[in-house]
Amino acid sequence: MIAVVGFHHDSMKPAFYVPEYMHRQGYTVIPVNPSLAARGESYFGHKAVATLAEITTPVDIVDIFRRSDRVPDHLDDILAMNPLPKVVWLQLGIRNDGVAHKLNARGIDVVQDRCLLADHRALL
Repeated sequence: MIAVVGFHHDSMKPAFYVPEYMHRQGYTVIPVNPSLAARGESYFGHKAVATLAEITTPVDIVDIFRRSDRVPDHLDDILAMNPLPKVVWLQLGIRNDGVAHKLNARGIDVVQDRCLLADHRALL
């Protein structure tokens, strides 16, 4: 399962088409976006949620589409997940070494400044 923080409803934006690609590859994708959750919107067969805390099933990857300076806003939510995710993925152009260090210290792998779609395609 992939939780996508900063999911966007516009199909032309990477925060939509990257998760859509992963869904087409067979992954369960949960959109995390407070505005979309407030409107009760669903994507890929799952209702959007406002926060990671609303997800009640184990998450393998937390995929983040937020500016680098906004990544710390999600640190406490990620560390409160039970069980913890295996990986936190910061999409292309997103880096936060401080957050990555804290996540690594809790046993969570972190990928920074890489596109999940491109890396997945490269493995096929």
